[in-house]
Amino acid sequence: MIESSANPKTGGQLVAEGLHRHGVEKIFCVPGESYLEVIDALFDYRDAIDLVTCRHENGAANMAEAYGKLTGRAGVCMVTRGPGACNASIGVHTAFQDSTPMVLLIGQVARPDLGREAFQEVDYEKMYAPLAKAVRQVASAADVPETIAWAFHEAQSGRPGPIVVALPEDMLRESAQSVPCAPRSAEPTAPAPRDIGRLRDVLGRSRRPIVLVGGGGWDDCARADILAFAEAWDLPVCCSFRRHDIVDNRHPCFVGDMGIGPDPALLARFKDADLILVVGARLGEMTSQGYTLLEPGARRAGLVHVHPDGAELGKVFVPELGIVAAVAEFAAAARDLTPAPGAVEWAAWRAEAKADYIANRRPAAFDAALDLGAVMGRLDETLPADAVMTVDAGNFAGWPQRFLSFGGGRRLLGATNGAMGYAVPAAVAAAIADPARLCVACVGDGGFLMTGQEIATAMAWNVHPIILVFNNAMLGTIRMHQERNHPGRVIATDLANPDFAALARAYGAFGAVVETTDAFAPAFEAARASAKPAVIELRTAPDISTTRTTLSAIRAQAQSLARET
Repeated sequence: MIESSANPKTGGQLVAEGLHRHGVEKIFCVPGESYLEVIDALFDYRDAIDLVTCRHENGAANMAEAYGKLTGRAGVCMVTRGPGACNASIGVHTAFQDSTPMVLLIGQVARPDLGREAFQEVDYEKMYAPLAKAVRQVASAADVPETIAWAFHEAQSGRPGPIVVALPEDMLRESAQSVPCAPRSAEPTAPAPRDIGRLRDVLGRSRRPIVLVGGGGWDDCARADILAFAEAWDLPVCCSFRRHDIVDNRHPCFVGDMGIGPDPALLARFKDADLILVVGARLGEMTSQGYTLLEPGARRAGLVHVHPDGAELGKVFVPELGIVAAVAEFAAAARDLTPAPGAVEWAAWRAEAKADYIANRRPAAFDAALDLGAVMGRLDETLPADAVMTVDAGNFAGWPQRFLSFGGGRRLLGATNGAMGYAVPAAVAAAIADPARLCVACVGDGGFLMTGQEIATAMAWNVHPIILVFNNAMLGTIRMHQERNHPGRVIATDLANPDFAALARAYGAFGAVVETTDAFAPAFEAARASAKPAVIELRTAPDISTTRTTLSAIRAQAQSLARET
């Protein structure tokens, strides 16, 4: 409904009004003078909108991204001009590559000073062009309502993503008689009926099908629908990088993930499939194993690609059938696509794939006091069915991603662009979004010291995420690549760390150190019982590189290859 404003309002008031009209409940920010008028105007909406003051713009942007990923509604972040906008860019890039709805509001220099390299001036339309779905700078206070409506609509339409809006500070003080804009509903694209019919034909001639689910836009209904479709057709379903929570991992149809270091058995099965149905995923570099799973540029018989952005279809891999559709709309249509009697002839294929997945979840034995595979097994048994897990970037993430179960209500939030520093703010945001839900972050010692200060935000909001810091005193992923490519020439990857548990206690949080497998469960239960944000430092053996190998084994193999050549 469109209503006329009875009195002129400042640009700052119109921004606050627009955010309220669009149902915003949480805003993650680091305050700045460049958008002080918005902050002041939000005082009048303090009973409806929570302004979450973060300790760094990187943390604020990651919190907004995680909030959008968890809720399906656009996460909102506000930062000041120049340095603030630069710090927030990592979270925007994450939202872009992860297809997460997000709105970033940035203060800007006054309009008369634009182009003069004024204090902290940046051309955001140029800076954010490759990082965001769209960027717009507001020209006048009268344009604010329409711009806010546009931003939220674009963030959640088609392929979801981040929208950046720059707010010149003099515009925020300017008054205008403006017409409020009601929220514009995003019209999801439904698959064409003829495409669903063609999908039935492709399924009918298949003998070794596999489904790959990924991307954004998955709500609970879409998850249930795609699982019902897979169950009706007895289809093996795997997920793209860090999208483990789309399908219940315990279901007989779920067979693993196509992320970094996938199960070799699943990789072989994927290559042997005669039908690959990709729903929502972009088939990006990580999921496609460096664009090697299929032949780029060549039309692939048996490849069906479903994506909300038509430009993505055939961008790298050319499908036999490309379907432009939102994942929820496609999943609903697929649920109604029932097989004819006798049409499904691949029960053994699916069962074998599931058996491979179960076998892959058995951790290898490592000679170490702290067995991370056993720790993850105990954590999997302990976590509630609706727990939220967040993962940072690093080799350590292989343990939760391989050995924990997701889906069926349990969520996994991770940055598919591999940004370090994501897990802690993401867990804090998830806890703020739903304080009753257990939120657990998995982060390396390197990533923790990038954004771990957001523990202070958790303290301020009285929420209780549990942060597992995997401490091997090095940048483990880079060390792995060092040993693989330049064995024995270690440089720049050793880290000098604080006592993470003591650091947590300095914030007023719970802190514990775990050095043995048996010590983990009591520490985790104590963390939960503390009713505080918690840090559990897992002191891991430096030689253990991934869930499958060690640094010494990688070095020995690289040296052997070097001698052979």
